Amino acid sequence: MSTLGTTERVRSPLPRAGRLRVRRPWRLAAEASALLVAVVVAFPLYWMVLSAFKPAGEVQSTDARPWTLSPSLDSFRRVFEQQDFGRYFLNSLLVAGTVVVASALIAFLAATAVTRFRFKFRTTLLIMFLVAQMVPVEALTIPLFFLMRDFGQLNTLGSLILPHLAFSLPFAVWMLRGFVKAVPEALEEAACIDGASRTRFLWQILFPLVFPGLVATSVFSFISTWNDFLFAKTFIISDISQSTLPMALLVFFKPDENDWGGIMAASTVMTLPVLVFFVLVQRRLVSGLGGAVKD
Repeated sequence: MSTLGTTERVRSPLPRAGRLRVRRPWRLAAEASALLVAVVVAFPLYWMVLSAFKPAGEVQSTDARPWTLSPSLDSFRRVFEQQDFGRYFLNSLLVAGTVVVASALIAFLAATAVTRFRFKFRTTLLIMFLVAQMVPVEALTIPLFFLMRDFGQLNTLGSLILPHLAFSLPFAVWMLRGFVKAVPEALEEAACIDGASRTRFLWQILFPLVFPGLVATSVFSFISTWNDFLFAKTFIISDISQSTLPMALLVFFKPDENDWGGIMAASTVMTLPVLVFFVLVQRRLVSGLGGAVKD
Protein backbone atom coordinates (compact mmCIF):
# COMPACT_ATOMS: atom_id res chain seq x y z
CA MET A 1 0.00 0.00 0.00
CA SER A 2 2.77 2.40 0.91
CA THR A 3 4.77 1.39 -2.19
CA LEU A 4 1.78 2.11 -4.43
CA GLY A 5 1.25 5.48 -2.79
CA THR A 6 4.92 6.32 -3.25
CA THR A 7 4.73 5.36 -6.92
CA GLU A 8 1.68 7.57 -7.42
CA ARG A 9 3.43 10.48 -5.72
CA VAL A 10 6.45 10.04 -7.98
CA ARG A 11 4.36 9.81 -11.15
CA SER A 12 1.96 12.62 -10.33
CA PRO A 13 4.27 15.49 -11.43
CA LEU A 14 4.71 14.00 -14.90
CA PRO A 15 1.30 15.00 -16.28
CA ARG A 16 1.83 18.53 -14.94
CA ALA A 17 5.14 18.79 -16.75
CA GLY A 18 3.42 17.56 -19.88
CA ARG A 19 0.73 20.19 -19.51
CA LEU A 20 3.36 22.87 -18.98
CA ARG A 21 5.17 21.78 -22.16
CA VAL A 22 1.88 22.04 -24.07
CA ARG A 23 1.10 25.50 -22.75
CA ARG A 24 4.58 26.91 -23.15
CA PRO A 25 4.43 27.67 -26.92
CA TRP A 26 1.16 29.56 -26.45
CA ARG A 27 2.67 31.53 -23.58
CA LEU A 28 5.73 32.40 -25.64
CA ALA A 29 3.50 33.49 -28.51
CA ALA A 30 1.48 35.72 -26.18
CA GLU A 31 4.62 37.28 -24.71
CA ALA A 32 6.07 37.85 -28.18
CA SER A 33 2.83 39.49 -29.32
CA ALA A 34 2.76 41.72 -26.24
CA LEU A 35 6.39 42.71 -26.85
CA LEU A 36 5.62 43.51 -30.50
CA VAL A 37 2.67 45.69 -29.53
CA ALA A 38 4.80 47.49 -26.93
CA VAL A 39 7.50 48.19 -29.52
CA VAL A 40 4.96 49.53 -32.03
CA VAL A 41 3.39 51.77 -29.39
CA ALA A 42 6.72 53.04 -28.02
CA PHE A 43 8.39 53.63 -31.40
CA PRO A 44 6.77 57.07 -32.06
CA LEU A 45 7.93 58.21 -28.61
CA TYR A 46 11.44 56.96 -29.36
CA TRP A 47 11.46 58.71 -32.75
CA MET A 48 10.30 61.96 -31.14
CA VAL A 49 13.11 61.93 -28.58
CA LEU A 50 15.63 60.86 -31.22
CA SER A 51 14.63 63.68 -33.56
CA ALA A 52 14.92 66.14 -30.69
CA PHE A 53 18.59 65.19 -30.21
CA LYS A 54 19.47 64.97 -33.90
CA PRO A 55 21.30 67.89 -35.51
CA ALA A 56 19.41 69.92 -38.07
CA GLY A 57 21.09 68.23 -41.01
CA GLU A 58 19.99 64.75 -39.96
CA VAL A 59 16.45 65.84 -39.16
CA GLN A 60 15.97 67.35 -42.61
CA SER A 61 17.78 64.49 -44.38
CA THR A 62 15.78 62.25 -46.71
CA ASP A 63 17.81 59.26 -45.50
CA ALA A 64 16.08 58.67 -42.18
CA ARG A 65 18.01 56.57 -39.69
CA PRO A 66 16.79 55.29 -36.31
CA TRP A 67 19.98 56.47 -34.59
CA THR A 68 22.38 59.39 -34.48
CA LEU A 69 26.14 59.45 -33.99
CA SER A 70 26.32 63.16 -33.19
CA PRO A 71 23.59 64.11 -30.69
CA SER A 72 22.97 67.80 -30.22
CA LEU A 73 21.06 70.03 -27.80
CA ASP A 74 20.49 72.84 -30.32
CA SER A 75 16.78 72.01 -30.65
CA PHE A 76 16.28 72.23 -26.88
CA ARG A 77 18.21 75.49 -26.81
CA ARG A 78 15.85 77.01 -29.36
CA VAL A 79 12.87 75.81 -27.32
CA PHE A 80 14.04 77.30 -24.02
CA GLU A 81 15.17 80.50 -25.69
CA GLN A 82 11.68 81.04 -27.03
CA GLN A 83 10.01 84.08 -25.53
CA ASP A 84 7.50 83.36 -22.72
CA PHE A 85 8.12 79.61 -22.85
CA GLY A 86 8.29 79.51 -19.06
CA ARG A 87 5.00 81.37 -18.81
CA TYR A 88 3.35 78.85 -21.15
CA PHE A 89 4.65 76.02 -18.97
CA LEU A 90 3.30 77.60 -15.77
CA ASN A 91 -0.07 78.29 -17.43
CA SER A 92 -0.38 74.65 -18.48
CA LEU A 93 0.61 73.50 -15.01
CA LEU A 94 -1.93 75.84 -13.39
CA VAL A 95 -4.77 74.78 -15.69
CA ALA A 96 -4.04 71.05 -15.40
CA GLY A 97 -3.52 71.20 -11.63
CA THR A 98 -6.73 73.14 -11.06
CA VAL A 99 -8.75 70.75 -13.21
CA VAL A 100 -7.29 67.68 -11.46
CA VAL A 101 -7.94 68.95 -7.93
CA ALA A 102 -11.36 70.46 -8.63
CA SER A 103 -12.63 67.48 -10.65
CA ALA A 104 -11.43 65.02 -7.98
CA LEU A 105 -13.17 66.84 -5.12
CA ILE A 106 -16.40 67.55 -7.00
CA ALA A 107 -16.56 64.03 -8.43
CA PHE A 108 -15.98 62.53 -4.98
CA LEU A 109 -18.84 64.52 -3.47
CA ALA A 110 -21.12 63.86 -6.44
CA ALA A 111 -20.38 60.13 -6.47
CA THR A 112 -21.10 59.95 -2.74
CA ALA A 113 -24.38 61.80 -3.21
CA VAL A 114 -25.70 59.63 -6.06
CA THR A 115 -24.62 56.45 -4.27
CA ARG A 116 -25.59 57.06 -0.64
CA PHE A 117 -28.72 59.18 -1.06
CA ARG A 118 -32.03 58.47 -2.75
CA PHE A 119 -33.54 61.50 -4.41
CA LYS A 120 -35.75 62.35 -7.34
CA PHE A 121 -34.23 62.18 -10.84
CA ARG A 122 -31.16 60.37 -9.51
CA THR A 123 -31.24 57.83 -12.36
CA THR A 124 -31.85 60.59 -14.88
CA LEU A 125 -28.82 62.45 -13.59
CA LEU A 126 -26.62 59.38 -13.99
CA ILE A 127 -27.87 58.85 -17.53
CA MET A 128 -27.07 62.49 -18.32
CA PHE A 129 -23.52 61.91 -17.09
CA LEU A 130 -23.26 58.97 -19.46
CA VAL A 131 -24.72 60.90 -22.41
CA ALA A 132 -22.26 63.75 -21.81
CA GLN A 133 -19.40 61.37 -22.50
CA MET A 134 -20.86 60.40 -25.88
CA VAL A 135 -20.86 63.92 -27.34
CA PRO A 136 -17.66 64.74 -29.30
CA VAL A 137 -15.68 67.64 -27.94
CA GLU A 138 -15.35 69.15 -31.42
CA ALA A 139 -19.13 69.43 -31.75
CA LEU A 140 -19.31 71.62 -28.64
CA THR A 141 -16.36 73.90 -29.33
CA ILE A 142 -18.30 76.61 -31.14
CA PRO A 143 -21.18 76.73 -28.59
CA LEU A 144 -18.59 76.87 -25.81
CA PHE A 145 -16.86 79.75 -27.59
CA PHE A 146 -20.02 81.84 -27.57
CA LEU A 147 -20.71 80.85 -23.98
CA MET A 148 -17.25 81.95 -22.87
CA ARG A 149 -17.63 85.17 -24.84
CA ASP A 150 -20.93 85.98 -23.11
CA PHE A 151 -19.37 85.33 -19.70
CA GLY A 152 -16.32 87.42 -20.57
CA GLN A 153 -13.89 84.53 -20.14
CA LEU A 154 -12.13 84.68 -23.50
CA ASN A 155 -8.36 85.19 -23.32
CA THR A 156 -8.32 83.93 -19.73
CA LEU A 157 -7.25 80.67 -18.14
CA GLY A 158 -10.80 80.27 -16.88
CA SER A 159 -11.92 79.56 -20.44
CA LEU A 160 -9.63 76.50 -20.39
CA ILE A 161 -10.35 75.34 -16.84
CA LEU A 162 -14.16 75.36 -17.01
CA PRO A 163 -14.61 73.25 -20.20
CA HIS A 164 -12.04 70.66 -19.14
CA LEU A 165 -13.63 70.48 -15.72
CA ALA A 166 -17.02 69.90 -17.30
CA PHE A 167 -15.71 67.15 -19.59
CA SER A 168 -13.73 65.43 -16.81
CA LEU A 169 -16.55 65.22 -14.28
CA PRO A 170 -18.85 62.65 -15.99
CA PHE A 171 -16.10 60.04 -16.30
CA ALA A 172 -14.83 60.75 -12.80
CA VAL A 173 -18.30 60.49 -11.23
CA TRP A 174 -19.08 57.21 -12.97
CA MET A 175 -15.76 55.68 -11.95
CA LEU A 176 -15.85 56.86 -8.34
CA ARG A 177 -19.44 55.71 -7.98
CA GLY A 178 -18.22 52.12 -8.07
CA PHE A 179 -15.63 52.77 -5.37
CA VAL A 180 -18.11 54.50 -3.07
CA LYS A 181 -20.63 51.73 -3.63
CA ALA A 182 -18.02 49.12 -2.66
CA VAL A 183 -17.69 50.64 0.82
CA PRO A 184 -20.31 48.90 3.00
CA GLU A 185 -22.92 51.05 4.64
CA ALA A 186 -22.32 49.12 7.87
CA LEU A 187 -19.00 50.93 8.13
CA GLU A 188 -20.78 54.27 8.16
CA GLU A 189 -23.26 53.03 10.74
CA ALA A 190 -20.41 51.83 12.96
CA ALA A 191 -18.70 55.21 12.64
CA CYS A 192 -21.92 56.99 13.61
CA ILE A 193 -22.30 54.73 16.65
CA ASP A 194 -18.77 55.65 17.70
CA GLY A 195 -19.74 59.32 17.57
CA ALA A 196 -18.32 60.33 14.18
CA SER A 197 -20.31 62.88 12.24
CA ARG A 198 -21.16 62.41 8.58
CA THR A 199 -18.57 64.98 7.60
CA ARG A 200 -15.88 63.22 9.60
CA PHE A 201 -16.81 59.86 8.07
CA LEU A 202 -16.74 61.42 4.61
CA TRP A 203 -13.23 62.84 4.81
CA GLN A 204 -11.46 60.59 7.32
CA ILE A 205 -12.86 57.18 6.40
CA LEU A 206 -14.54 57.21 2.99
CA PHE A 207 -12.06 59.51 1.25
CA PRO A 208 -8.95 57.34 1.99
CA LEU A 209 -10.83 54.23 0.84
CA VAL A 210 -11.72 55.70 -2.57
CA PHE A 211 -8.39 57.51 -2.99
CA PRO A 212 -7.05 54.96 -5.55
CA GLY A 213 -10.07 55.75 -7.73
CA LEU A 214 -9.37 59.45 -7.39
CA VAL A 215 -5.81 58.88 -8.58
CA ALA A 216 -7.00 56.92 -11.61
CA THR A 217 -9.44 59.65 -12.65
CA SER A 218 -6.84 62.34 -11.97
CA VAL A 219 -4.41 60.75 -14.45
CA PHE A 220 -6.94 60.91 -17.28
CA SER A 221 -7.93 64.47 -16.35
CA PHE A 222 -4.31 65.60 -16.24
CA ILE A 223 -3.39 64.04 -19.59
CA SER A 224 -6.41 65.41 -21.46
CA THR A 225 -5.95 68.90 -20.01
CA TRP A 226 -2.18 69.07 -20.37
CA ASN A 227 -2.22 68.03 -24.04
CA ASP A 228 -5.17 70.22 -25.03
CA PHE A 229 -4.70 72.28 -28.16
CA LEU A 230 -8.26 72.74 -29.44
CA PHE A 231 -9.59 74.84 -26.56
CA ALA A 232 -6.34 76.77 -26.19
CA LYS A 233 -6.39 77.70 -29.87
CA THR A 234 -10.11 78.58 -29.83
CA PHE A 235 -10.51 80.50 -26.56
CA ILE A 236 -7.14 82.29 -26.36
CA ILE A 237 -7.44 84.71 -29.26
CA SER A 238 -5.18 87.71 -28.72
CA ASP A 239 -3.60 87.57 -25.25
CA ILE A 240 -0.65 85.22 -25.82
CA SER A 241 0.40 85.59 -22.17
CA GLN A 242 -2.54 83.30 -21.31
CA SER A 243 -1.49 80.62 -23.79
CA THR A 244 -0.53 77.12 -22.72
CA LEU A 245 2.39 74.90 -23.67
CA PRO A 246 0.81 73.24 -26.76
CA MET A 247 0.46 76.70 -28.29
CA ALA A 248 4.24 77.09 -28.11
CA LEU A 249 4.55 74.49 -30.85
CA LEU A 250 3.04 76.90 -33.36
CA VAL A 251 6.19 79.02 -33.27
CA PHE A 252 8.15 76.23 -34.96
CA PHE A 253 5.64 75.85 -37.79
CA LYS A 254 6.85 78.33 -40.40
CA PRO A 255 5.47 79.14 -43.88
CA ASP A 256 8.69 78.32 -45.71
CA GLU A 257 10.05 75.37 -43.71
CA ASN A 258 9.02 73.80 -40.41
CA ASP A 259 11.57 73.48 -37.63
CA TRP A 260 11.04 69.77 -36.96
CA GLY A 261 13.88 69.61 -34.48
CA GLY A 262 12.28 72.35 -32.38
CA ILE A 263 8.86 70.68 -32.69
CA MET A 264 10.21 67.37 -31.45
CA ALA A 265 12.19 69.01 -28.65
CA ALA A 266 9.16 70.97 -27.46
CA SER A 267 7.04 67.82 -27.66
CA THR A 268 9.62 65.99 -25.55
CA VAL A 269 9.53 68.73 -22.93
CA MET A 270 5.75 68.55 -22.92
CA THR A 271 5.82 64.79 -22.40
CA LEU A 272 8.14 64.85 -19.38
CA PRO A 273 5.60 66.20 -16.83
CA VAL A 274 3.09 63.55 -17.91
CA LEU A 275 5.67 60.79 -17.44
CA VAL A 276 6.72 62.17 -14.05
CA PHE A 277 3.11 62.40 -12.90
CA PHE A 278 2.42 58.88 -14.11
CA VAL A 279 5.49 57.46 -12.35
CA LEU A 280 4.51 59.13 -9.08
CA VAL A 281 0.99 57.69 -9.07
CA GLN A 282 1.45 54.42 -10.97
CA ARG A 283 0.93 52.19 -7.92
CA ARG A 284 -2.24 53.97 -6.96
CA LEU A 285 -3.34 53.96 -10.60
CA VAL A 286 -3.00 50.17 -10.93
CA SER A 287 -4.95 49.54 -7.73
CA GLY A 288 -7.57 52.07 -8.79
CA LEU A 289 -8.10 50.53 -12.21
CA GLY A 290 -8.17 47.08 -10.64
CA GLY A 291 -10.84 48.17 -8.20
CA ALA A 292 -12.90 49.67 -11.01
CA VAL A 293 -12.74 46.47 -13.06
CA LYS A 294 -13.55 44.34 -10.05
CA ASP A 295 -16.58 46.43 -9.28
